[in-house]
Amino acid sequence: RPLLPIPVAAAARETVTVGVSDLEDLHLYATPREQRFRRFASLEFEGQLYMTPYDFIQAVTSDEPKDAKKWRSLSKQELNQILMETPPVWKGSSKLFRNLNEKGVISYTEYLFLLCILTKPHAGFRIAFNMFDTDGNEMVDKKEFLVLQEIFRKKNEKREKRGDEEKRAMLRLQLYGYHTPTNSVLKTEGEDLVPRSYWDTLRRSTSQALFSDLAERADDFSSSLSDTTLLVHFFGKKGKAELNFEDFYRFMDNLQTEVLEIEFLSYSNGMNTISEEDFAHILLRYTNVENTSSYLENMRCSIPEEKGITFEEFRSFFQFLNNLEDFTIAMQMYNFASRSIGQDEFKRAVYVATGVKLSPHLVNTVFKIFDVDRDDQLSYKEFIGIMKDRLNRGFRGYKPIQRYTTFKSCVRKELYSR
Repeated sequence: RPLLPIPVAAAARETVTVGVSDLEDLHLYATPREQRFRRFASLEFEGQLYMTPYDFIQAVTSDEPKDAKKWRSLSKQELNQILMETPPVWKGSSKLFRNLNEKGVISYTEYLFLLCILTKPHAGFRIAFNMFDTDGNEMVDKKEFLVLQEIFRKKNEKREKRGDEEKRAMLRLQLYGYHTPTNSVLKTEGEDLVPRSYWDTLRRSTSQALFSDLAERADDFSSSLSDTTLLVHFFGKKGKAELNFEDFYRFMDNLQTEVLEIEFLSYSNGMNTISEEDFAHILLRYTNVENTSSYLENMRCSIPEEKGITFEEFRSFFQFLNNLEDFTIAMQMYNFASRSIGQDEFKRAVYVATGVKLSPHLVNTVFKIFDVDRDDQLSYKEFIGIMKDRLNRGFRGYKPIQRYTTFKSCVRKELYSR
């Protein structure tokens, strides 16, 4: 890997040359999400790292990059050419990222935003749009959207690992493109006591009217940022276009569908279905389950004849997972805290809480995977705790499910830890 000139303090316009060992040392100062981004990113422009659309798809569907990543430095001309070929939002589809492949640039804060999209229910799309629409005109412009980067950046600063200030400054430059002070306008009394998701940070920041404050300063922090594929896709090559809710909704829905299609097709081998065992493999990825073989063996014994899971069944299940929080509340309301539930109760609770209808075969398959004691009942420990890990693709960071004692305490912990 060649030596890269990295400006450590943009404000002072200082530049230092950093070797391979120094760049790898930065990994020690990064959070798990930052480490994953750096591991899968393949492009570098003016010291800042970027993912391609292909990198992003790999990052959310694979455990490790297929090839050892070397950050390739982009010239200004190469970046402009990539952005020139970016399609407008009205040409978006559920194959957008696959069609762009290596011809795109995604920043770290956009990576966090896209991860948020993958785990949100359709009912939350309107809320997300309204969070960006700070002036309430039913349209989101580029300045409003850029506030997202500042909010995620400031949240990340509070999670930074202590250590060498120069190394931390290098890491900030790699992730955000410019040197940042450590003070945070998002900090409120008592906020550091409870870890919160990026999505919840966005929601809480809006409710505290900090969005408007940051929007007023958007020109200050956006002037030093380069355009990206997402910015051009949403707001055009000149950055003057505005995003309406229909286009925003379609983008989010298409992204969810595209990632699910990629995961499904990686197991279907061109067929219309995947096996029940493959479905189990996909569900158990990114979870705290250490011994998946017992789940797989349990399913093989319980479903001796393979019927297969269609893509529509596959998609409906993950739509349900995106509504998992509402489902846990529904279960609590049903007073299932002290006992397990059967298939009919489970199916009804899913529909009441989420509006998603799961097929009888899909529900039966889920029960056969997670019903480890084979009593045709599911408990919180057997299912919901594991699925929370799967929903967040290994980044949830809560305590292992074995430490939970009652369903009520689990729900309370989930509701108040975000």
